[in-house]
Amino acid sequence: MIFILNKTNSIANRFLAELRDANMQQDKQRFRLNQEKLGEILAYEISKTFKYIAAEVQTPLGTATINLPNDAPVLGTILRAGLPFHQGFMNYFDQSASAFITAYSKVKRAGDFVIRIDHISTPNLDGKTFILCDTMLATGQSIVDVCKELMAQYKIASLHIAAIIASTEGIAHLRANLPKAKIWVCAVDEEMTSKAYIVPGLGDAGDLAFGEKS
Repeated sequence: MIFILNKTNSIANRFLAELRDANMQQDKQRFRLNQEKLGEILAYEISKTFKYIAAEVQTPLGTATINLPNDAPVLGTILRAGLPFHQGFMNYFDQSASAFITAYSKVKRAGDFVIRIDHISTPNLDGKTFILCDTMLATGQSIVDVCKELMAQYKIASLHIAAIIASTEGIAHLRANLPKAKIWVCAVDEEMTSKAYIVPGLGDAGDLAFGEKS
């Protein structure tokens, strides 16, 4: 399944518009905060798919029954661009453990590139719901490689992939290679440059959030 947030109008459109706005991007704190807000919104949407059990809560005046999530998902992100987006998920799933992945793209002589995974730090994912949060879903290659690496080590019960902006090509790549994954994005853009930047996209999310790399 795929969920696209901006197919329905909501306040999330404002946060997305500010993220894309080249003038507002000069404010790094606001850029990070808007990613965080969108992470919170997608976390809320994803939570609707979880299993719930009835629990009793004692109030000062009596007992209330409320359905609570049966388990906390494990949250993962690919460093460094996904950190603010991941924080939004942590704000809502505040009892969740987290996984962190370092990966980079290595350009070949022919001009294409491969993804190198440097390090994965993760709790045990056996039987867990796993949400991988990454700001931009461009080619989808890094996400597929990371998920396949994790699935080779663990029996993940349910896989969710969340991004702020995705390309149509990236979504197609995910659906072809991770057919059981549930995909959650805020917006989908049709084009991508030869260097795998989404158009119109928003630019380099990592540089905009944390400063340009040397």
